[in-house]
Amino acid sequence: MLSAWRVLLAAVILSPAYFLARKKHGDAPFAQVVKRSFLPGIILSIHFITWVAGARLTPGANATLMVNLMPLVMPFFMFFLYREKLLRRELMATAIAMVGIVIVTFNDVQISPDHFKGDILCLISMVLFAAYLALARRYLETLASVWLYVVPMYTVAGLCSLLIAAATGPVMPTFEWYNVSMVILLAAVSTVIGHTALNFAMQKLRGQTVTLMNMLQFVIAGIAGYIMYEEVPSHWFYLASVFIVAGLLLIVLQPKPTSHNN
Repeated sequence: MLSAWRVLLAAVILSPAYFLARKKHGDAPFAQVVKRSFLPGIILSIHFITWVAGARLTPGANATLMVNLMPLVMPFFMFFLYREKLLRRELMATAIAMVGIVIVTFNDVQISPDHFKGDILCLISMVLFAAYLALARRYLETLASVWLYVVPMYTVAGLCSLLIAAATGPVMPTFEWYNVSMVILLAAVSTVIGHTALNFAMQKLRGQTVTLMNMLQFVIAGIAGYIMYEEVPSHWFYLASVFIVAGLLLIVLQPKPTSHNN
């Protein structure tokens, strides 16, 4: 249910941009648009569902570790789909950033059969996230605007999630202010801004660069937790953040390659 409404609301918010882009650039008939959006939309739907379920069944540190293992998975998708190999600088940056993840999770990660199912679901969700982002380049390379891709894809993901919700439980959230505001924030910030930016970046940047940029979620989440809930991060948070940001800077500050495969 949560997965459905966050992406359906995002599709509604972005629908004017989609129709403007369609009018300006043109696009395939709607049947072909749905076909184009089907695979990444289904993958995104299952990613959201497994993440929400897994994160509730395992400690936060475990979930954080699983989702931030994506830099170890993305290179396989990029090579399989586009023959894009890791550059030496990317390998170094990934190693530095992963040191940060090891630091922040080493003190908190709990290995226990009690939340093994949650760990596995979060791991599956991470792999699906990497696959979904990797596919973005394939489809965006043929389109004149990111809106022509993300809006139909969000719609497919939302409808898929809604069908699964209808088969397993409620399809509408309770209309309490907290619930409604959280769904709106997930749609407007995490999906409209976050996921759309990541999809757009996959068209312009190398896959490993986008993956390392996504790791900044950890730093941003720590800052947001302090501002919103007065949760004071431990000293490990600051040390880990230094490694994550250093790894990203090593990528961002390198000379721009002439093509994806250089």
